[in-house]
Amino acid sequence: MFSVVFLVQALLASAAFAIPSSKEQFAARRARRSSGTTHQSKPVNLITNQVTTSNTSHVEYSENWAGAVLVASTATYKAVTGTFTVPTPKSTGGSSEQCASAWVGIDGDTCGTAILQTGVDFCVEGTEVAFDGWYEFFPADAADFSISFSAGDSVTLTATVSSTTSGTLKIVNSKGTSVSKAVSSSAKLCETNAEWIVEDFEECEGSDCSLVPFANFGTVEFTGAAATTSSGSVTAAGATIIDIEQSKVLTSVSISGSTVTIEYVG
Repeated sequence: MFSVVFLVQALLASAAFAIPSSKEQFAARRARRSSGTTHQSKPVNLITNQVTTSNTSHVEYSENWAGAVLVASTATYKAVTGTFTVPTPKSTGGSSEQCASAWVGIDGDTCGTAILQTGVDFCVEGTEVAFDGWYEFFPADAADFSISFSAGDSVTLTATVSSTTSGTLKIVNSKGTSVSKAVSSSAKLCETNAEWIVEDFEECEGSDCSLVPFANFGTVEFTGAAATTSSGSVTAAGATIIDIEQSKVLTSVSISGSTVTIEYVG
């Protein structure tokens, strides 16, 4: 009897050790990126013409972006911020890792030359989930922040322009941790777009890039969605709505004042 109990306990212990912790998953993803696989956000890839709905919101469809975009006519955007709750991603089927990323940024819609952005990836493989914070000054690849997240954390993202070729990216977690990074680029910002986005981002091995399998992220709701312009502060109200369409529409986006709600409906 003792030997049977001991064997069961040993098997349970070995099974427990076989399940990677969130820290181990985070380390594995960082190792994969450092070995040549990189995360890269892209400018919006629009696949249909703009349409106007009955509530006069402008709606576009994209292969990779879902969310809200403000487009300046005269003023320039100097900062963008938003707060969201980290969701629990769910697999849509299959055995491969699936991901989505929530971020705020400057440019990338009508300006395709550069994007100043920061966000959080959420990935799922089977029943295991992992989260990564990152920053990016496109066209450079994203770089990882050393900060951890759990589903349910309230996270505030901020991108601030210093000049057309420099800025600061910051993430604050409700756990009391925060990270920031000053970045620069030879690419120039237009400062004409402010965004609150959930993206199906690309992973690249060398020059071979493809969209990651898109996860069911549930709902991402950006609150306090605001942008600072050269002439004052504005909310996301009146922004262009973008939904992801990949053979079918996968998201539903709505805007109410300073709240941008992005729901997975695929």
